[in-house]
Amino acid sequence: MEGELLIINMKKKLLLGAMLLCGTLSFAQTSDPVVMTINGKNIARSEFEYSYNKNNADGVIDKKSVADYVDLFINYKLKVEAAKAAQLDTMKSFQTEFAGYRDMQVRPAMITDADVEAEAKKIYQQTQQQIDNNGGLVKVAHILLIVSQKATADEQKAAKERIDSIYAALKGGANFAEMAKKYSQDPGSAKNGGELPLIYKGQTLKEFEAQAWALNDGEMSKPVPSAAGWHIILKQGHQNFYSYESQRDAIMKYIDQRNLREQIIDNKLDSLTKVEHTTKAELLKAKLDEMEAKDPTLKYLIQEYHDGLLLFEMSNRTVWEKAQNDKEGQENYFKANRKRYKWTEPHYKGIAYHTRTQADIAAVKKAVKGLPFDKWAERLRTTFNNDSILRIRVEKGIFVKGDNKTIDRLVFKTGDEAKPNKDSPFDAVYGKKLKAPKEAADVNALVVADYQEYLEEKWVGELRKRYTFTVNEDVVNTVNKH
Repeated sequence: MEGELLIINMKKKLLLGAMLLCGTLSFAQTSDPVVMTINGKNIARSEFEYSYNKNNADGVIDKKSVADYVDLFINYKLKVEAAKAAQLDTMKSFQTEFAGYRDMQVRPAMITDADVEAEAKKIYQQTQQQIDNNGGLVKVAHILLIVSQKATADEQKAAKERIDSIYAALKGGANFAEMAKKYSQDPGSAKNGGELPLIYKGQTLKEFEAQAWALNDGEMSKPVPSAAGWHIILKQGHQNFYSYESQRDAIMKYIDQRNLREQIIDNKLDSLTKVEHTTKAELLKAKLDEMEAKDPTLKYLIQEYHDGLLLFEMSNRTVWEKAQNDKEGQENYFKANRKRYKWTEPHYKGIAYHTRTQADIAAVKKAVKGLPFDKWAERLRTTFNNDSILRIRVEKGIFVKGDNKTIDRLVFKTGDEAKPNKDSPFDAVYGKKLKAPKEAADVNALVVADYQEYLEEKWVGELRKRYTFTVNEDVVNTVNKH
């Protein structure tokens, strides 16, 4: 009996353990539950939350409740499904742009601060070796008398005599710094007693640096000619290149300004491909997986860009371009919704024009009479202004009071008499005064916007019929509350 009880108790413990394990597994599986299913694809709550919170953050004007956003999110995903069905994700242009964005998120993580530091030290060492092997850094002061390349013989002679007199004074014991402040024509160094920053070969004029490096520390040169004029050089000292620590910040700035981090990344990837016998694409994919495991929002950020590219292309083809280019559709929409487009004041549809001669006033009217309004500009240009002489000036459009002084005066009978233009002194108008728009083109911007909205709604309605979707309202109610 005791053995049976023992077995029963052991079974209970095992069952309890199994139940606990199942409970744990169940919890793990539902810690990020499915909030909706669209075209057979599950959408995790975390993805919906990411999208909702991003589009309802501080600064967003048109904020939505969670319930309102559900429909917007579904519409968004349905459009993406339509884009995939149209195989837009197979287009080379899409794949290239998406890969570029995805890699842009990953590439910076392929290198560490140590990699950048190593590159900075490499740059420093190359610079140090180049400068130190070429004579290092020299500290000099100079006195400069500028002589123009176009100076006359007399001007050149005068400059030579003057530099010689300064040199004689210096040899006689005059203070170099005081003489530089008084006579040097190099404004940058003169105020500092002629002192220049430490220089290295290749920075200055060849004649200048040849003499500077030939001098001993503390030695002064005779007058030296260069392309700039005459110099007297005092060598104050020399040293090797600066320490790495003193140049580190400048080198790091240089790396950022020249976008050398991308080069460091490329070098790192090249090295890893050889060591690990793989490809750059595989390395970037592995890094992305690692990053997404640490930061799930990165996955949604990249997915958002992927879907956004598809959505843009699909919407452009289905809605935006059609709304813009479908003139017949615009006109039909306008006729069906004419009452939506009312004006509170009369408009003038036509042209205000200015001619060189009285005869051209009638000629302009004759040229455009009977033509569609959108053809007027081209006809007038080819008829009157197709050579070097501009016979007419034209302002074309749909005007209200205050838009055009000529139309105000001649059509709306307001405004002052305009001062005639000497090149085109004759003013006239041609067109019609309208109380309300007669065709879609009269309110083009409004019609296109409304027609686009109509096409959008129609498209979404078709997608909702074509694809299946379900929403788990219980999970929706937990958004941002778990």
